[in-house]
Amino acid sequence: MITFLVALVALIVGYFIYGAVVERIFGIDASRPTPAITKADGVDYIPLPSWRIFLIQFLNIAGLGPIFGAIMGVLYGPAAYLWIVLGTIFGGAVHDYLSGMISLRRGGVSLPEIVGNELGNAVKQLMRIFSLLLLILVGAVFVINPAELITGIFTQYAVGDDGIMPTWVQTIEHIMPLKWWFVVLVFVYYLLATLLPVDKIIGKFFPIFGVALLFMAVGVLIMLCFHMDALPEITDGLHNRHPQADALPIFPMMFISIACGAVSGFHATQSPLMARCLKNERMGRPIFYGAMVTEGVLALIWAAAAIAFTGSYDGLAGYLAENGNKPLVLVNDIAVTWLGALGGFLALLGVIFAPITSGDTAMRSARLIAADFLHLEQSSMRNRLLITLPIFALSAVIMMIDFNVLWRYFAWSNQALSVFTFWALTVFLARERNGLSYLITLLPALFMTVVCVTYIMFAPEGLSLNYHLSVGIGMAVAALFAVLFVRFKCRLVRK
Repeated sequence: MITFLVALVALIVGYFIYGAVVERIFGIDASRPTPAITKADGVDYIPLPSWRIFLIQFLNIAGLGPIFGAIMGVLYGPAAYLWIVLGTIFGGAVHDYLSGMISLRRGGVSLPEIVGNELGNAVKQLMRIFSLLLLILVGAVFVINPAELITGIFTQYAVGDDGIMPTWVQTIEHIMPLKWWFVVLVFVYYLLATLLPVDKIIGKFFPIFGVALLFMAVGVLIMLCFHMDALPEITDGLHNRHPQADALPIFPMMFISIACGAVSGFHATQSPLMARCLKNERMGRPIFYGAMVTEGVLALIWAAAAIAFTGSYDGLAGYLAENGNKPLVLVNDIAVTWLGALGGFLALLGVIFAPITSGDTAMRSARLIAADFLHLEQSSMRNRLLITLPIFALSAVIMMIDFNVLWRYFAWSNQALSVFTFWALTVFLARERNGLSYLITLLPALFMTVVCVTYIMFAPEGLSLNYHLSVGIGMAVAALFAVLFVRFKCRLVRK
């Protein structure tokens, strides 16, 4: 319990201390008009209250990653606590804050434009394609996930005392499986959230969804106080506790498993979405940095809850194995057992809203990225449809791919995007700020480069190379990038 409490306090303290350092390095200007004011269009550039933007940003980036990812990641042992805390404070929150604030300063531009401005036109074109594909992939993944969750809950409550589905349910299921009815429902919602002004659906419903997700987290946190004896301590050692430790080493596997609760490239595609609604630069830290810290807290709570509920690492591994390695079953059991029927139901609603509120804004971000490089203004519904319909058609095709395959490639693509973003932020700080300010992003950039290159070299869905060779290649690529950065820095000094 001591390790958990120290980690929780560290995240909160990190927001106030290191968050202030990052804010000072960026250099906010509270008197500078924001794009929400200067470019207001009634669709994407709309001033919103700061508390509302915070909840939207939190839900944009949360998804299922800080819940499911944390549960799967804590199988590696107490090292998961360290990664959630250190990754959030020194990596993810810095990544989210700077990408949001640079977008704010540059008129609300999307991530590929930010990266391209710092790393060159060739990288910009690559980022446009890569970001669009990732966001469409997110949309596809987060249609299937919530549809399955809703189907499970609906089935649970629709079955009568005799264990038989009502006739009308059997009738519609005869036409098409229940899951696909809910897939269509979620897809239609995504279409509306992508096309309509940001304050119509996202601005109105996200705060409600955010409260449900936070209720779930607070409820589980309170119950953890009654199960503190089962919580692991970092003094037990940082060795790998995963049941497949030989095949799944902590580095890089854990750092890919726990993405949204520590560092996630997807977040940098979402920060510009809210940069278009921010009314003052001084709200950047609580919204961008603060939402990431809140997500880190959420991941920490679920990582601890998974161990506390099942009693041990072996207990968690056995529990997941018995239930098809699906964290959803564990989340459902924890919610119902610890929070009761009503509390469990509300908690599960939070779990459903989490992927939905990432999926819809992913599709909206895809529209805006495409609009940026096509130079197609978005105040016209016709223009929005021209971009949105092809995006949704591609997403529908991708949904036909096996979910487990989709998730693995999403996880790696997500972290690879963070590498591009970190290097772009490092170049920005080296160019625009004095001294060694760029170190706050250079060090995470180097680390995530090694993680992502090692993973794709070593993982079964990658090249399946020897582990030590994979790590060596990862370090070599990071060293090459470091040399290129030093050369760039030297040219700046000579100028």
